Amino acid sequence: MQLYSDYGQAYPLGASALDEHNWNFAVYAPEASGLWLCLFCPDTEELLHQLPFAGRTGDIWHLEVQGIQPGTLYGLKADGAQRPDEGFLFAPERLLIDPYARQLNRALVWNERLYQSASHYMVPKAVLQQQAFDWQGTKKPAIAREKTIIYEAHVKGLTKLHPDIPAEQQGRYLGVCHPVMLEHYKKLGITSIQLLPVTSFMSEPRLEKLKLVNYWGYNPVNFFAPDARYAQAEPVTEFKTMVRTLHQHGIEVILDLVFNHSAEGDDYLLSFRGLANRQYYLYESHANITDYRHNSNFSGCGNTLNVAHPMMQRMVLDALRYWATEMQVDGFRFDLAVTLARENKRFEPHAAFLQIVAQDPVLSRVKLIAEPWDVGPYGYQLGQFPAHWSEINDKSRDSFRAYWLPQPGGRAEFATRLMGSRDIFQKHRKPAVCSLNCLTYHDGFTLHDLVCYQDKHNWLNAEQNRDGHNHNLSLNYGVEGPSNEAKVLQARYQHKRNLVATLLLSQGLIHWLAGDELSRSQQGNNNAYCQDNDISWLHWTLDYHATQFYQFVCRMIALRHQFSCLQQLSLTDDHYRLHGAKHNVSWYRADAVLMQDQDWSEVNGQYLVLVIEQLPSHKELLVVMNPMEQELALELPEHPWTLMLDTSSATGEPVAAVTSQNYRQAGRSLSIWSLKSE
Repeated sequence: MQLYSDYGQAYPLGASALDEHNWNFAVYAPEASGLWLCLFCPDTEELLHQLPFAGRTGDIWHLEVQGIQPGTLYGLKADGAQRPDEGFLFAPERLLIDPYARQLNRALVWNERLYQSASHYMVPKAVLQQQAFDWQGTKKPAIAREKTIIYEAHVKGLTKLHPDIPAEQQGRYLGVCHPVMLEHYKKLGITSIQLLPVTSFMSEPRLEKLKLVNYWGYNPVNFFAPDARYAQAEPVTEFKTMVRTLHQHGIEVILDLVFNHSAEGDDYLLSFRGLANRQYYLYESHANITDYRHNSNFSGCGNTLNVAHPMMQRMVLDALRYWATEMQVDGFRFDLAVTLARENKRFEPHAAFLQIVAQDPVLSRVKLIAEPWDVGPYGYQLGQFPAHWSEINDKSRDSFRAYWLPQPGGRAEFATRLMGSRDIFQKHRKPAVCSLNCLTYHDGFTLHDLVCYQDKHNWLNAEQNRDGHNHNLSLNYGVEGPSNEAKVLQARYQHKRNLVATLLLSQGLIHWLAGDELSRSQQGNNNAYCQDNDISWLHWTLDYHATQFYQFVCRMIALRHQFSCLQQLSLTDDHYRLHGAKHNVSWYRADAVLMQDQDWSEVNGQYLVLVIEQLPSHKELLVVMNPMEQELALELPEHPWTLMLDTSSATGEPVAAVTSQNYRQAGRSLSIWSLKSE
């Protein structure tokens, strides 16, 4: 078919279909002297046509092309100055990915030889094809924040080894929504799946040389296109199918997005750098003179994106709206989110990005989760994001872990974290769900490794075990790694039950790492970002102990769903919400007397006894926590209590009926009670 070209329109950015064979292209390249559209054969990637952009409006180049066959591939080439000291890196021989490309024909894999020769075969191409999709009237689940239990998973690792999923769907988008997985989510009780990065990414050349890969995907090359690694054939269609199926079963989808840096490290020209390097990236400056030889490094990856620039900010917001509308996802987790709110290189709680998101009719309604730090100056900003955001609370994670160690952390600190960290997320101003509480995250030890390894074992990452956190607050119970000793196994699993119960009793948004319910181990690796193998993949065959633990996790999550006071605790002196049930929280000594101020600092008093009373119904919940080795003899506060769960039992089932107000809480365990009328 013969091609015809015209000036086209400056908006919208990217490629937009006018009809089946006619497309408009608009590209931001303010300092380019020329721009070309390259069209390729979908089968061989052979170059078919190279067309100059005929129109320009301000900083936007645009072109309309008629006669394009569906499925044709395209890329861009840009000409301009080549003065690196001034930030001009134009290279007209290099093919570039359109920053607004919605689908790439394949994954981007670094190839040193092809890159050095500027071969267009190094770079994947964007696909020109309209893809109608039937959402079948499916609506978003719209789960309330306080009822949310997030399940963080890697698309590939989640199902790669699942024996009941067809081989062609294992490790793919369609595997995530396979019926056997839907059954697992429902049995477990999670409400939302948070996927590690799925936008198109590239492994760093350093890892390629080491025969490793960026398994986690935190090295993006595009913010719109779902990565082809996780698709059988059509990434966009299969991703939408996954979202639709999960929504039909009441499960939300949250995406982990990386807007703080890109895969164009070391001045690689793949997309952004080749079109608008000086605008898309942030550089160091001295005496108000920009040093274009040195990128700012607020992410630890060397090339911080300049989200404060209007066009970079626009791209980020366009990408978010695209995922929330066209792809129908329910929320976003922002990697190193402090970088997004830096203006003049400093974090600003009222940054333009945060303000725009707050007033946007689409983005203001989705779930927003911040990793509230980066590696730049004053990069730790926990508690500083707006009230409609939730923030990963590392203080609660560390306090929960420390409390159940042989030398427990302070119980006053622990109680504060358990009740929603109101010293950080202030009462009257923010809800407790601003605190995202977790035991583990994708970076760090898995829950099982927390009780099996005293030290990290990251040797396979080829960094001489220097990478990863050293402060893990872990305990191996005398054996480093796997053990078959009955006493060791009993202690390890009880420790895990204590941690799980603590997390699910805590006030805040709950985050669960996929595989922790299966007692997944990463062999002591606490930074498995480059391990695309069974170290990172979930194993679905459980032994006796792991099966019992899985049953306990399901039981504990169900208990959280059962009691509204565990989901949303509205204290009588907190006026953030003036509607719904109100609650009183009372703390007791072991003799059933209310604690006084001096009791909190008692050296030998690490145990906690708390009662949550719901008003006006007077429904109550009692929790006893004993982190000490010795048994705790206590008198229960006066009420006819029913023991619901005790972590000294392998599945949480009470070991015996309780017939009096006296109870002996086993060492290093906790129990949960309700009124007999419950």
